[in-house]
Amino acid sequence: MTTPRIKTVLNDTNPLTEVTVKGWVRSFRSNRFIALNDGSCLENLQCVIDFESFEEGLLKKISTGAALEVSGTLQESQGKGQRVEVQAKEVIVLGEADPETYPIQPKKHSLEFLRANAHLRVRTNTFSAVMRLRSALSFAVHQYFRKEGFNYVHTPIITGSDAEGAGEMFRVSTLDPKAPPLTASGTVDHSEDFFGKETNLTVSGQLEAETYAMALGKVYTFGPTFRAENSNTSRHLAEFWMIEPEMAFYDLDANMDVAEDFIKNVLSYVLEHCEEDLLFLEKRLLDEEKQKPQNQRSEMPLIEKLRFVVDQNFVRLSYTEAIEILQNSTPNKKKKFKYPITGWGADLQSEHERYLVEQHFKCPVILFDYPADIKAFYMRLNEDKKTVRAMDILFPGIGEIVGGSQREERLDVLEARMQAMGVDEKELWWYKDLRKYGSAVHSGFGLGFERLVLFASGMGNIRDVIPFPRTPQNAEF
Repeated sequence: MTTPRIKTVLNDTNPLTEVTVKGWVRSFRSNRFIALNDGSCLENLQCVIDFESFEEGLLKKISTGAALEVSGTLQESQGKGQRVEVQAKEVIVLGEADPETYPIQPKKHSLEFLRANAHLRVRTNTFSAVMRLRSALSFAVHQYFRKEGFNYVHTPIITGSDAEGAGEMFRVSTLDPKAPPLTASGTVDHSEDFFGKETNLTVSGQLEAETYAMALGKVYTFGPTFRAENSNTSRHLAEFWMIEPEMAFYDLDANMDVAEDFIKNVLSYVLEHCEEDLLFLEKRLLDEEKQKPQNQRSEMPLIEKLRFVVDQNFVRLSYTEAIEILQNSTPNKKKKFKYPITGWGADLQSEHERYLVEQHFKCPVILFDYPADIKAFYMRLNEDKKTVRAMDILFPGIGEIVGGSQREERLDVLEARMQAMGVDEKELWWYKDLRKYGSAVHSGFGLGFERLVLFASGMGNIRDVIPFPRTPQNAEF
């Protein structure tokens, strides 16, 4: 028989009922008041013990972190801080927690300390709220695409191709690292490896998703991707989740329409369904902001910021227009940018993207038609031969949150781009086949899921919005 979740019990409008609940002790005060939480919500359920009715040996086993089963009568609370409480008649200790070593105590812990205890940090209010929010966003992603007629495609995690052409990939091999087989020229003989060729963990499911879009029309992937970039910033992970829709017969304008609608839809979902967690995270963020200098504080509370994105039309402008704005901006003229904008062709950095969003337009921005030289080989070349039909969506506090493009559907142009950028055409023979057999205009985009959770939760470090972060020199847990 299943027991009700604490969230259900707290919302019960019929006290004086007999209930049995299970959860973990958040605190145990005066040998009388147990704050019990099972992860279903932020609020704890207070369970009141008449200590004279319980053995002393049992009470000694009840400590912060212990797992309990409590049976008793639900009634209106006599104290402040909760509407109902359970008068305990029976308490079963399902699992003890050593009070001398249990690290998650009822006090404020630093985020660094909690990262070192990532296996237990979800038992805190902050991380339980973030992970429920992450779960809700994940559900909203699938719900949106299903509603819009997309098919969910599982693309491979192990791949022989590099979708981004950056080379920052993790190798997958069963060869002996100390004595791998060698070719006559002295290089590693990958024909002796498990897959008979050199393989890596994928940086994107896009190329494979395109093949399915050119048969099913509209598809999306939502899975783990990997980038072997030696970066320790608060915005980078080595393992992260990507949402990548691909759509046949969609040009860049239609692609931007879908991306904007998608983001607004999933954020609307959490605004509607995660109010308690968002209010808690907003208060946490406001308390954190008070510790910062006035000029570094966020202009909007968390929920207001989310509603601002949902309710605003995103500004759309070309890369060329953005460069003009940035060149003439006060930070650029006063040399306040770490990376000064000197002219057309510059690869925009986060500071430039945030200036456009947070100071110039004061709303989300979609930039399009980037220089071909700074974008991937698969993006459609414009008639000016200088720019490609790429687009990025820029958010406050985050910078780029979505990157996408109209894909190059012309075989001769694609081959020329691959050659110019040093992409191995032999490895991607199957990708070129899409341009031989029924080619058509098609588009897609990628959204790093953790960056979306980061924005929605107000957390400051991407390592705090994924259960077990993978970063340089860190693969713990």
